[in-house]
Amino acid sequence: MRVEPAAALTIDGEQADARSPELARAVCAELSVPDTVRIDASGDLPAGAGLGSSAAFEVALARALRSLYSLRLDERELALACHRAENRIVRCGVMDQLCSALAPADGALMIDCASLATTEVALPGGIEFAVLDSQVRHDNAAGGYEQRRAECDEAARLLGVELLCRDLPDGAPEVDALPPPLAARVMHVLYESAAVRAVVDAFEVGNLDGAALFMRGSHVSQRERFEVSTPEVDALVERAEAAGALAARLTGGGFGGAVLAMCNAGEAKAIADAANAPLLATVG
Repeated sequence: MRVEPAAALTIDGEQADARSPELARAVCAELSVPDTVRIDASGDLPAGAGLGSSAAFEVALARALRSLYSLRLDERELALACHRAENRIVRCGVMDQLCSALAPADGALMIDCASLATTEVALPGGIEFAVLDSQVRHDNAAGGYEQRRAECDEAARLLGVELLCRDLPDGAPEVDALPPPLAARVMHVLYESAAVRAVVDAFEVGNLDGAALFMRGSHVSQRERFEVSTPEVDALVERAEAAGALAARLTGGGFGGAVLAMCNAGEAKAIADAANAPLLATVG
């Protein structure tokens, strides 16, 4: 991304879309710099695919503005500023911005969203991840993401806790007494929090079967407890696993987007072809 002073905000390039001006103004506001700049944005992340294209745009812009205005901010501080910027427009979590700023190129990043602590995670040998496009686009502002956030907030209020993942690590009998669909939403949050740690542990010892088990369970939980999958995404998950993927799951905020498939090394392209899905990227 290239940025230079201008008489007014203008954004050009293949990565610019209808959201870009609002995001750019929000990032400039959070960094306390003028938004009278010309931005030339390029990249390869499709919007609405659940791959953090908004966060990638924000972090790239923040880095360019840091250079332009000699801002004394590290990568974490930039990521958190970008998170605040996007939340001026639509509620979102902090994962995308932290990953854009801090994740290793060929590895993973574990994030504790309660403390914002991050840990780089090396991927075990013998596998690669395929990012498959369901070709169903989502929009956090228009989709059900805001509703899911509100449901989790209400469940936490009724349970008398601040953060479900931190304050109920082992669950609680009171969860079952919540009105539907709140109990299911809480169980998804607790499962996902536990699954992340279980997969990291499995990767550390090369237990691919264990990692695949939790990854498949994650998709089931997204589909049945959190209800953020779609028939098209579910069908792609099934096709990828039938084609030889060790596990596959929806990635991103849900209601469309991409599927992440864990494959044996060298098999990502063949699995994407057999699943009849565009291969957006491979990692590993």
